[in-house]
Amino acid sequence: MLGLKLETDPRWVNIVEKNIEEILTDHAYCEQKAATNAISIMISYPHLTDLVDDMVALAKEELTHFEMVHAKIKERGLTLGYERKDEYVGELYKFMRKGDHRKRIVLIDRLLFAAMIEARSCERFKLLSEQIADEDLRGFYRELMISEATHYTMFIGFARKYGSDTEDVDARWQQWLDYEAGVLRNYGKRETIHG
Repeated sequence: MLGLKLETDPRWVNIVEKNIEEILTDHAYCEQKAATNAISIMISYPHLTDLVDDMVALAKEELTHFEMVHAKIKERGLTLGYERKDEYVGELYKFMRKGDHRKRIVLIDRLLFAAMIEARSCERFKLLSEQIADEDLRGFYRELMISEATHYTMFIGFARKYGSDTEDVDARWQQWLDYEAGVLRNYGKRETIHG
């Protein structure tokens, strides 16, 4: 369904299991950044009412996910650490077309950028839901995997809706998938959601 060109090495789960506090902290900030991104899209495209409506709902959901992850951290007697840079997302950002946000190609890429992050997060959550030894986290990540898949399809849907008269959105998505596969070769070695 996701169409990712390169799967995460399953041994990434073993890395994660060695530092649950780190993965949960990183995950919490991924949710915060997703909420921030939804707000940013809403502000950049106020005239696209349906997009604004869905971004408002998404921002709320992502903040709820942040709260859920923070609760898991506290349940375990751990503490939320400081925010850290997501280098994977930084690499994806380099591929995104930038400029005047009123141009459709910029909107398309903004939506595909978000879809890419959601797709990879979904894939990582699926791996955790199937392979992490911690039963509580298995169920937790199964629930969140479903949300990420929904977010991925929403962003792809909006890219197609608002970009189909500008370019072949599916062809551009294939370019994103190819680029992301190259980026991912350098990741999967740290106890972070995308690292």
